[in-house]
Amino acid sequence: MAEPDPFSRREREAMDILYRLGKATAAEVRSAMGDPPSYSAVRALLTTLVRKNAVVHEQEGRRYVYRPAVSADAAGRSALRRVVDAFFDGAAVEAALALLRLEGRLDEDELARLETKIREAEADEEAP
Repeated sequence: MAEPDPFSRREREAMDILYRLGKATAAEVRSAMGDPPSYSAVRALLTTLVRKNAVVHEQEGRRYVYRPAVSADAAGRSALRRVVDAFFDGAAVEAALALLRLEGRLDEDELARLETKIREAEADEEAP
């Protein structure tokens, strides 16, 4: 059974903004949000993310600057694992096929790139 997303909708939105910007103040996060809550609500949201160890912060002058605690790559793999577990019963191949169906027909360049990535993944698994 897949573990649920550890973030609320607003927390996920703030995380997405921080991944996109790399780092940001509460005011910058707020300005990037759709239908933003109050400034104090954004600060509380970021404090919650710090408590969840999803975000770290450092003081620059009188303000805090926030950034994700883990790389976008690691977070993406974790999120993808939750999706594969929840919707494809843990079967990565089924998830990949669903993505291919979603994208429609791949052109020759995309197919070649996909084949290359598959070979690289196979080589990585065979390496000691």
